[in-house]
Amino acid sequence: MAAYDYDLFVIGGGSGGVRSGRLAASMGKKVAIAEEYRFGGTCVIRGCVPKKLFVYASQFHEHFEDAAGFGWTVGESRFDWKTLIANKDREITRLEGLYRKGLENAKAEIIESRAEIEGPHSVRILSTGKVVTAERILIAVGGSANHHPALPGHEHCITSNEAFHLETLPRSILIAGGGYIAVEFANIFHGLGVETTLIYRGKEILSRFDHDLRRGLHEAMEAKGIRILCEDLIEEVSLEADGRRRVRTKAHGELQVDTVMLALGRDPNTKGLGLEKAGVKTDGKGSIIVDQYSRTNVPSIFALGDVTDRIQLTPVAIHEAMCFIDTEYRGKPTSPDLDLIATAVFSQPEIGTVGLSEEAAAKAYPEIEVYRAQFRPMKATLSGRAEKMIMKLIVDAASRKVVGAHILGHDAGEMAQLLGITLKAGCTKDDFDRTMAVHPTAAEELVTMYSPSYRVVKGERIG
Repeated sequence: MAAYDYDLFVIGGGSGGVRSGRLAASMGKKVAIAEEYRFGGTCVIRGCVPKKLFVYASQFHEHFEDAAGFGWTVGESRFDWKTLIANKDREITRLEGLYRKGLENAKAEIIESRAEIEGPHSVRILSTGKVVTAERILIAVGGSANHHPALPGHEHCITSNEAFHLETLPRSILIAGGGYIAVEFANIFHGLGVETTLIYRGKEILSRFDHDLRRGLHEAMEAKGIRILCEDLIEEVSLEADGRRRVRTKAHGELQVDTVMLALGRDPNTKGLGLEKAGVKTDGKGSIIVDQYSRTNVPSIFALGDVTDRIQLTPVAIHEAMCFIDTEYRGKPTSPDLDLIATAVFSQPEIGTVGLSEEAAAKAYPEIEVYRAQFRPMKATLSGRAEKMIMKLIVDAASRKVVGAHILGHDAGEMAQLLGITLKAGCTKDDFDRTMAVHPTAAEELVTMYSPSYRVVKGERIG
């Protein structure tokens, strides 16, 4: 008789949990995976995927405008929110089906229920009350939007979750936050014709990104008509008789909008999970503390993805899952490589970035070279759009290694993926210089910036 009901019990059916469960089951392990909502997790159901579909939808009004410069006459255009929502829902359902099919094909047991920890090797399935045992338990429950309960009137606000399911498109919206979620949704709603205001307590949006990209995007958004209120915050939200929201801000008085969206960070989904019953340690935010192999302090319990608050990106969760499988089931101890992760902000224009910002590199190296180009992309010459692209390479002067690459402009995310390979391989600026350009493209600027725009020596800019 087996010592446990399962070899592996996975709590959470997102990208990391599904990858772990599917791979373990395909190796012949007896696996169960429990999910209380929908398989696919934040990314597929209420995150990256539907958001990118919304981004595409919001770009068409500019495409229609740009067409005139190329000889096209575009007739009257209309946008229907309900059609977008219905088509988005259909695609999400299709993707969820693929996640389920992958698990079923691997012979993993799918449990549609919330599951909570009962002990180092035991889990309670809430839908039935049954307690099952497992040799290993993997927690991959992700995170959720912070509803900011300390804010008076927070119950009159939405988060990104609700933004995907609004019955009607608001005429005006106030978005609180300065991170990528807030910035992306500000561009989405504006692109769909919504009067959009962004409010952020910091001095500039996107605090963790290179300053040139942050400022460049800020200027581009304001030029489009998005109002950005920095160094300010919401103090209270109240519901008016007509259904609108009255918002009291700290520095800009009162605002009236149809909808208020809070994009003020995400919290790990560990509340009520029963971690204390097994003695699993968490940090001050409730994130599960793990070592380099995704092990908690309890030898039989592991955690990966956003619930550990290492790097909150879907590819990271998937990578951590693969490392977990290698370590625990293939006898190849493997820790996630979290260095030089390329990332994108699907704003309009996009940001694509990998490696160190100028500010971070200036602290890390005695001397850096900064190569910077700002230009009007070819498409804008006929469309008449004033938007500019920015490309920037950060180079360690001593080794000539490129330690940061940053792009603001169309298809920046696509370029960042390829730059991620380049920087991961340790390429130098000399490698860039001897690479032939692809002409005419915007990306050719990356290999034709031969002289540094300036240097930074011991934190001081020269030139």
